[in-house]
Amino acid sequence: MNDERNLTGINPIPIGHPARTARHSEPAASKVAELTSNNTEFRREIGVFGGVSVIGGIMIGSGIFYLGAYVLQRTGMNSGLALICWILAGVISLFGGLCYAELGCAMPRAGGSVIYLNEAYHPVVGFMSGFTNFLIGGPGSIAAVAIAMMTVFQSLLGISNTGVKVGAIVLIIGTTIYNIYGVKLASTIQNISMVAKLVPIVLILGASLFTGTQTPDLSTGSAVTYASQHNDNVFGMMALAIVAALWAYEGWTNLNTVTEEMRNPKRNLPLSLIIGIGGVTVLYALFNYGIMRVLPHETMVKMINSGDVYLGTAVARQVLGSTGAMVIAIGMVLAMFGSLNGMTLAFPRMYYAMAKEGHFFQSFGRLHPVHRTPVTAIIVQCVISCALVLMRNLDQLTNLVVLSSMLFNVLVIIAVPILRRKYPHIERPYKVWFYPVSVIIVSAIFIGLLIQGAVDDPVNGFAGLLVPAAGAVVYWIFDRKNEREEQING
Repeated sequence: MNDERNLTGINPIPIGHPARTARHSEPAASKVAELTSNNTEFRREIGVFGGVSVIGGIMIGSGIFYLGAYVLQRTGMNSGLALICWILAGVISLFGGLCYAELGCAMPRAGGSVIYLNEAYHPVVGFMSGFTNFLIGGPGSIAAVAIAMMTVFQSLLGISNTGVKVGAIVLIIGTTIYNIYGVKLASTIQNISMVAKLVPIVLILGASLFTGTQTPDLSTGSAVTYASQHNDNVFGMMALAIVAALWAYEGWTNLNTVTEEMRNPKRNLPLSLIIGIGGVTVLYALFNYGIMRVLPHETMVKMINSGDVYLGTAVARQVLGSTGAMVIAIGMVLAMFGSLNGMTLAFPRMYYAMAKEGHFFQSFGRLHPVHRTPVTAIIVQCVISCALVLMRNLDQLTNLVVLSSMLFNVLVIIAVPILRRKYPHIERPYKVWFYPVSVIIVSAIFIGLLIQGAVDDPVNGFAGLLVPAAGAVVYWIFDRKNEREEQING
């Protein structure tokens, strides 16, 4: 394979080179052709169902079983306001996903946000995003899910804390190995796990909706009273609740990284995003409503105040009897396994794009001659993930991942109007709904959530800024190296 061929749609001239800068300032027809080309060396194995499975597999993790307690707590134990926050978090995620859909259809290149940030701002911004994802976002998410999955077995089998970490590392290595053998195998496993994990969730959901005898009070009046008693305001309470809910929706950005492996991405990418995020939003809202149908409000408040946040487990035990605990355990394990597999599949494509851009290690930009997968990127991701398992706990990992990714999500959303102006003649088979109001509102919400999160957790907030800064330094090092090689080669 010719490693110099540009698969990301970015010109192979080093980005810091004057010739590249000139082209960046005045996009030529050839540049537009590169960005919009469907040519690829990847195998196009992912259809609409596969795309939905990637999104749903990553998004639907353990959070569906316990995050409802945190959302309820942050809304002053008001059931109606809690459901509103779940729906708003889904709508925010959906409109963010629609922005990604427009960009992915217009520029169907592997690498996702790295490509969009390169073209909208400056290539160093795209690289900083990829580098942050390389060190924190991707491996941190994988490590967090692997630890959470083993924690389920800890409660069932009495595994020690050391055993949890050892088991998490084994899980990460196992998913890495079969992802090396091709996207078709990984996608097939993702499809199977997606369907399998929905069975116990739908079973619990159906049982709670049809056998529940409670009539939840969905009025929001008590939230106003709670806010006044605690020197707070309802909108502030909702903001904190939405932050908690958004962690359950985390993962909708990852489908764009495998755009070059999708069949007919200009049609299937937006369909997958809309169906995937929309479906998860409905599922989360109904699941939490089902909990309220089964558990009396006083019981939920008592559980949460005592530190027991697994409301879904309590529902399973009540509606399914003695088998409830086992059913919920199976659902949690399958949910987290699908998430783990989906992330192991998606993240290395971003590192691949960074290498093809010329500002990362060349080995990351090589595909396996038979399996057509970025083997080096997948293996290095595995190593970093295992290291994070040993270094940090679950709570630290989740906070770090959310804060590190939110800044670049904002920049990608803002990139939609920038790239419309910069490349007005690029075909856009799909466009964001209610533009530009939707882009402005979603951007403002993410900025507010980012500021709030950094204030609440300054340590991880600082790390979320330090790592991108380190990425800029790495970019500069490779940029100087590329310039020297260009001068030597004449």
